Amino acid sequence: MSKPLADRLRPQTLDEVVGQKELIGPGSLLRKILESGRVPNLIFYGPSGVGKTTVARIIAGSLGKKLYKLNGTTASTADIRAVVEELDTLEGRDGVILYLDEIQYLNKKQQQTLLEFIETGEITLIASTTENPYFYIYNAILSRSTVFEFKMVEPAEVQKAVLRALEILGKESGETPKIDDEVLGYLAVTCGGDVRKALGATELCWLAASSQDGVRTIRMEDAQQVSQRSNMRYDRDGDEHYDILSAFQKSIRGSDENAAVHYLARLLSAGDLLSVCRRLLVIAAEDIGLAYPQAITIVKACVDAALQLGLPEAQLPLSQAVVLLATSPKSNSSAKAIWAAMDDVKNAEIGSVPLTIRDTHYGGAKKLGRGGYLNSHDYPNHYVEQQYLPDPLVGRVYYEFGQNKNEQAAKAYRERITGKKVEP
Repeated sequence: MSKPLADRLRPQTLDEVVGQKELIGPGSLLRKILESGRVPNLIFYGPSGVGKTTVARIIAGSLGKKLYKLNGTTASTADIRAVVEELDTLEGRDGVILYLDEIQYLNKKQQQTLLEFIETGEITLIASTTENPYFYIYNAILSRSTVFEFKMVEPAEVQKAVLRALEILGKESGETPKIDDEVLGYLAVTCGGDVRKALGATELCWLAASSQDGVRTIRMEDAQQVSQRSNMRYDRDGDEHYDILSAFQKSIRGSDENAAVHYLARLLSAGDLLSVCRRLLVIAAEDIGLAYPQAITIVKACVDAALQLGLPEAQLPLSQAVVLLATSPKSNSSAKAIWAAMDDVKNAEIGSVPLTIRDTHYGGAKKLGRGGYLNSHDYPNHYVEQQYLPDPLVGRVYYEFGQNKNEQAAKAYRERITGKKVEP
């Protein structure tokens, strides 16, 4: 059986790798490390199909040491111990290289098994992972390794890989490939920066292409069918999930409704309705807050409607909520107030509730010194000055009035009833 096209085209040198020039191009840090001949423990982090495994194999193959390959999805502790045992053999006397793909799937015990030998330098670890290593890899291994992040490959670089693939396919079949720039660009963009996915789509298009007079033409309709939704990178439990949600909230906070709607579309295209609804309610309270207090009511109505409608119709009320929040005035004053108060509750001397405002609805309250509360409704403007905070926190300010119209009106009201200027 013929190998997949991506494997047949796998680069053998760093110069043949498409993309990642900042990491492996001439003069880059990783390139200099490799050229020095002394490679430290390396962890390559990034999405699938961007060259992590290829670069790891190239580096491992260039060091001249005994090379072992394991995959975190199938490796056992026994497999790791078998590598360790090779250190006592003739081949392992100068140390060995362990290439470990998908290291995030190893449990803590398995990772700890490696630690002693990584620390002494007897094993050089070159690992790759699609998950954030700072979440999934044992800290002791991280501290003894250098992490390099691989990025999605730019479409211009993906096009080079597609053209190279068509060249190889043409040579193998004895036919001349033909592809329009529009189709080439489409394949490069819709793969979402995943070169392996682009090559897989190219191979399918080649197999489906019509051949006439020794020329095989790649058609747009075939490219569109094999590339459906392929540019969507999303994992509800992974980095991409949190990155998109983060970008979604920050776009609304930054009053960029166009970016916010874009990230909404990405979330909904992945079917992640609940995360959107929850985050919109958070944003209404955290980022719009008292600058437009009614926003959370409207957003709640939009969220309720979306949950009742389900997808795809849910996108309509959710888009309404997103645009409303992005174009609303912003204030996080109430959010900052509760964060500061929570910090005091956790870390400061908070003291006891003042006796005057404790519960007195029971016999014997006076004997315990409770009482003396002044009811604000019994005084002009429904205000009377008295102590509410515990003694250690008297004078503590958690809430500061925002600069928006609503909060400035509330500030003016406060100053009027108290006869005191509220300091900014």
